[in-house]
Amino acid sequence: MVSTRLRERTVVDFGEQWTHYTDNVGWYGSVALLEDVFGPLLDLSQISGRRVAEIGSGTGRIVHMLLEAGAAHVTAIEPSEAFAVLVANTGGHADRVRCLRLPGERLPADGFDYVFAVGVLHHIPEPRPVVAAAFRALRPDGVLAVWLYGREGNELYLHLVRRLRAVTTRLPHALLAALAWALTIGLSAYSAAARFLPLPLRGYMRQVVVRLGLRKRQLVVYDQLNPAYAKYYGREEARQLLAAAGFVDVRLHHRHGYSWAVVGRKPLADGRDAAGR
Repeated sequence: MVSTRLRERTVVDFGEQWTHYTDNVGWYGSVALLEDVFGPLLDLSQISGRRVAEIGSGTGRIVHMLLEAGAAHVTAIEPSEAFAVLVANTGGHADRVRCLRLPGERLPADGFDYVFAVGVLHHIPEPRPVVAAAFRALRPDGVLAVWLYGREGNELYLHLVRRLRAVTTRLPHALLAALAWALTIGLSAYSAAARFLPLPLRGYMRQVVVRLGLRKRQLVVYDQLNPAYAKYYGREEARQLLAAAGFVDVRLHHRHGYSWAVVGRKPLADGRDAAGR
């Protein structure tokens, strides 16, 4: 019951967030960023001509990345009030995008080649039904690709942000947005200093934050402080999230030493993997 209430609150939180922050301009909305997320785990050229689904599409940012990478068709699902923004932002590609207002566990079992869940599962108190739905939705040998907040490398940050979130998750949008702007000034100064000093999260600051414009940095801060629920996964927890659902060849990438990209493959119908094992 508690997890249900948390999930409902988080859906409402993101609905409000994505109806205030609706654009995906610049590097923030680029294929290059998606390549950065998955690193060596995923060659995005393999998406070309494929049928893809994305869980928790928000404003359509990842949908556009997948289309730009050459996906033949994307099924985008979003349960929150941001669904209207998703439909509007992807309207120019109506022939290649299907938008469904559904929770992740109701992803249609349409035999997709790839399913993506980028920055979504760590906001779901009970993610196993969603991962199971992704498994059912994929064709045999299809791939699930997820990105999760990581525990390793974030110890100092978590010590600070958990105390902040005890307050910020209860703030109305206007107050939280103002606080996020104030904190963004500090983030910008920190990321500039990280160019020269061996600070914690230096890789993330130098390779991601400095490439974002000021407004998108503010959104990153807001996104960390807004949702009612957020989990930071350890390496084995991240691996088990996919392995326990039946995925094989589960591989992980510790992105910039602070988060986990994870990919897993659905076995072939006879239980073998693509290599015949």
